[in-house]
Amino acid sequence: MSAPAPSPLAIVDAEPLPRQEEVLTEPALAFVAALHRRFTPRRDELLARRAERRAEIARTSTLDFLPETAAVRADDSWRVAPAPAALEDRRVEITGPTDRKMTINALNSGARVWLADFEDASAPTWENVVTGQLNLIDAYTRNIDFTDPRSGKSYALRPNEELATVVMRPRGWHLNERHLTDADGTPVPGALVDFGLYFFHNAKRLIDLGKGPYFYLPKTESHLEARLWNEVFVFAQDYLGVPQGTVRATVLIETITAAYEMEEILYELRDHASGLNAGRWDYLFSIVKNFRDGGPKFVLPDRNAVTMTAPFMRAYTELLVRTCHKRGAHAIGGMAAFIPSRRDAEVNKVAFEKVRADKDREANDGFDGSWVAHPDLVPIAMESFDRVLGDRPHQKDRLREDVDVKAEDLIAVDSLDAKPTYAGLVNAVQVGIRYIEAWLRGLGAVAIFNLMEDAATAEISRSQIWQWINAEVVLDNGEQVTAELARKVAADELAAIRAELGEEAFAAGNWQQAHDLLLKVSLDEDYADFLTLPAYEQLKG
Repeated sequence: MSAPAPSPLAIVDAEPLPRQEEVLTEPALAFVAALHRRFTPRRDELLARRAERRAEIARTSTLDFLPETAAVRADDSWRVAPAPAALEDRRVEITGPTDRKMTINALNSGARVWLADFEDASAPTWENVVTGQLNLIDAYTRNIDFTDPRSGKSYALRPNEELATVVMRPRGWHLNERHLTDADGTPVPGALVDFGLYFFHNAKRLIDLGKGPYFYLPKTESHLEARLWNEVFVFAQDYLGVPQGTVRATVLIETITAAYEMEEILYELRDHASGLNAGRWDYLFSIVKNFRDGGPKFVLPDRNAVTMTAPFMRAYTELLVRTCHKRGAHAIGGMAAFIPSRRDAEVNKVAFEKVRADKDREANDGFDGSWVAHPDLVPIAMESFDRVLGDRPHQKDRLREDVDVKAEDLIAVDSLDAKPTYAGLVNAVQVGIRYIEAWLRGLGAVAIFNLMEDAATAEISRSQIWQWINAEVVLDNGEQVTAELARKVAADELAAIRAELGEEAFAAGNWQQAHDLLLKVSLDEDYADFLTLPAYEQLKG
């Protein structure tokens, strides 16, 4: 290449990790540095544009499809690139972090795809960032096994042809990696670290295995952010001599602004696009975040009362299916977060019934696949999609031309009958404290009250507390939500956790810190764009 060698990157404030030299090689860091030098300035501009757009929503309390991209939407001739064989059938996808045990279990799960997560299901400690990469390298070279130190149970990979296809999710554009900086001390975006290390080490290896470097793109807010990812892919493929179009990306439509730009997002990524996914909790979080000062009509009820059958959520998912199939892309449904219990038959029965209803609805609506959070749920989701798909790999031929979604349908939050309740406030506080405490210990995917929670569920919890206080919501018991009430509920929860765990276990955790952080991001007048930004400052490692 004719470009000058990029500035070397420095590893800062990080304890050395076993085998890190296998991931943080000089050529790999040179590649990440090249990505950083070329694309971080544009990333910074797009983050500034997010703030401008949010200010515009605050002024207008509305959103619409973009007039400047009407020609893209009106042009019926373009399609995304055909799916590679490894991504042709995506009827069930399992999600989870890239620790060693999960890597083996997810690959062995029977799901067609594993979303290997460096984002919301992973707290970005340096150890998680580096060893997650190492675990994937070891999986592809079949040098991975695991023995549980507590149970003594051993885990090993099944034959290659039985393993799930990996689609890796890097961090969102907004998060930096504080342990990797350039010569000026500027941190590299976490998205470029995660993508760059994975692509550098595995792109050619995956091609040799008959697959490829496939990605899920989180927290995208506009087609311009998708365009930046496309430029990253083009550059990366050129840099390593990988054929153009080898990369495939599935974009999570988990922000309200992206819902108005689905076609444009696919268009920008069309040579590398694989599909769109309906990311429920982050989507609700994004609605609250963007319309938080929009008055009563945008107040969400308890998060568990906002099901996928809510009119504004139906509009979102049906538009996603129609958009994807019109352009030849896969439409992937949302997360079944229920966790089966191998000890409680009643918990199991409820979980299975809810997952089955959720997946039946998605398959009947035209989705080509969907997510689960636990291996025991794979057969249930598989059954729902097998019933509709049979031996077909997808149902892109269902164009859903009956769907006609207007701009206002996507933000018709007040079409819901449900209202905020005191129990909902308590649940938001409980989930928030318990999740943040685990996150501060380096855990990103956490089982709480028989649901698999990740950063997105903590975001919707704290956002609802913030919104209910600022909208002066009156709950079902007649109490108005105030900062004082939130503090009282949080104090009660902290006391309950102390009683539940005992003094010694309570003191060994991060419970007070989690309590304080939840209240900070729930009560501060200046709403933090992402909970993970102040939380990252407190994350050790």
